[in-house]
Amino acid sequence: MSKISRFTSKAVQLAKNAVGGRGEVAAPEGGGGFAEYAVVSLHCLRVYLEKSYRETLDLLSEMPQILAEIGLDEADLPDHSTLVKWFDRIKTALWRVLLRLSSELHDPSGHAAIDATFFDRETASKHYCRRTNYRVQTLKTTALVDTEMQAILDVHCSTGKPHDTQLGWQVARRNAGDLTSLAADKGYDWMELREKLREEGVRPLIRHREFRPIDHAHNARIDGPRYRQRSMCETVFSTIKRTLGDAVRARAWFREFREIVLKCVVHNIKRAVTP
Repeated sequence: MSKISRFTSKAVQLAKNAVGGRGEVAAPEGGGGFAEYAVVSLHCLRVYLEKSYRETLDLLSEMPQILAEIGLDEADLPDHSTLVKWFDRIKTALWRVLLRLSSELHDPSGHAAIDATFFDRETASKHYCRRTNYRVQTLKTTALVDTEMQAILDVHCSTGKPHDTQLGWQVARRNAGDLTSLAADKGYDWMELREKLREEGVRPLIRHREFRPIDHAHNARIDGPRYRQRSMCETVFSTIKRTLGDAVRARAWFREFREIVLKCVVHNIKRAVTP
């Protein structure tokens, strides 16, 4: 079985689990619509192939075996505009469920790291920018990564520049029950964040800014090997940008966030199906 076949099979399985459409027919029948899991699978393939909506459908029309994994054939493929409309229709909560399920393809270690990077917002025309007040050119993305499996557990996106400490707690709180330790750089240096993590049973591996001798002592007690695994965040970001693109093509904010989540889902699935 080829790599893309393994990826498609796993994506369809996760999509069915996320939407609960195990017995639903993928292609529309009698004037009905496409099964939601089929559309989700097509979007996963779009990101995996790193193609536009039109190009993805053109490629898939030449891949009957891949379409068969979804339950479609060439005649069933929707128009690219239908795929765009479905992307708007599917709620963000479903993409988050898909991210959680894709992370569960890997055996969690309980040791995670958190860090942020920036994705470019694809350049729009000057007319569009003036009309929509489209000024922010980057999307700040904060990811929680399992340091041993390099799977993305959670993600947060913002067009603003919220402080890392606030984002760190927001992301960690959602996943505290699954974590044993959390590593982060000095940008997350906040005593209240450390205290909150300890209350949740999570060991904070966050270096202190060194203003006093006691700060040096605190840093010396941090588990060296575990803390150095924090670099896995940068490794994951580099992999996603290199293989899935370093920019989001959508214009609307909610679409851009879904694009980032979808990139994370595809990354998790690719790691799971790679021998």
